[in-house]
Amino acid sequence: MPEYQRKIIHADCDCFFAAVEMRDDPRLQQVPMAIGGDPGRRGVISTCNYLARRFGVRSAMASATATKLCPQLLILPGNMDKYRQASEQIGAIFRQYTDLVEPLSLDEAFLDVSHSIHCGGSATRMAQQIRQQVYEQVGITISAGVAPNKFIAKIASDWNKPDGLCVITPAEVDAFVARLPVARIYGVGPAMSAKLQQRGVQTCQDLRRFERAELRLWLGSFGERLYPMCRGIDDRPVRIDRRRKSVSVEQTYLQDLTDLDSCIDALPVLMQRLQRRVEAIHSEYSITGTLVKLKFDDFIQTTVESNSAGVGSPDLFQALLAQGFQRRSRPVRLLGVGVRLGEPDQVSAGQQLSLFC
Repeated sequence: MPEYQRKIIHADCDCFFAAVEMRDDPRLQQVPMAIGGDPGRRGVISTCNYLARRFGVRSAMASATATKLCPQLLILPGNMDKYRQASEQIGAIFRQYTDLVEPLSLDEAFLDVSHSIHCGGSATRMAQQIRQQVYEQVGITISAGVAPNKFIAKIASDWNKPDGLCVITPAEVDAFVARLPVARIYGVGPAMSAKLQQRGVQTCQDLRRFERAELRLWLGSFGERLYPMCRGIDDRPVRIDRRRKSVSVEQTYLQDLTDLDSCIDALPVLMQRLQRRVEAIHSEYSITGTLVKLKFDDFIQTTVESNSAGVGSPDLFQALLAQGFQRRSRPVRLLGVGVRLGEPDQVSAGQQLSLFC
């Protein structure tokens, strides 16, 4: 535990990609619009504006589904260079207030302002000023959560979206978390929520009935994680040296790959793309494992991994692919390949990353 009281801001841009497009073309503010792929080519929605969300359109939804929910939906292909430029502008604003900035993606970050002298040391006032600066200088809105730790700050940033601010003081933490639905805890998806509800657990207050040992026996290592979270305890520091843990590429196919041979035929192109991505990252990383991901035509997904000190021949990818395919033996709509990366101390300086040793 730190000897001081942490002050954490979680800043999260509102519908970031869509917001940048609406900034550059104000006419888009008046129509339901999204950034994503072609509905006729199995595209997926990256993000959408709030007009589209009223129709039930959501991120990660198939574009074809989105257009059924909202026939007038305008889907744009997006411009990652433009979004990265906006993200860099926003990051520069964050660093005016603290050097302790932990980006989570292009559109969100944690800031530790515990020792910042700006705004008289008030995290609330800093969050307000940051939001104002982003609006004035970048032309989009962000929502922010202010709290004593990362877990609560992230939840708070979503509390008053869009263009909102939510502050949870140390004195308010216990009551705020107690009434929080357990589904708001990161990692508690529909399956875990159903499992918890079977034991009468719907809120964090309900979860507090269980001792740590009970949760560990019931839910394994995830139970260990839930025990402090449901009490609002999170000692994770804001890390400015976040390490990449993996590199991967994937492809959704216009026509399902009907059998294992079809999947194997698709591997070389994916592996070439993966090789280019691996070569583009910093050479201080080492490869520690290989993975293959399959999503079947019924949208069930599986991943097969091999723990190894490096990656051997393409035969390894084929073996993992065959293992994954046998789990369901049905047409495949998406294939992905990737590698796990080790920490810098696991590789000697200057060692070149290679897929095919």
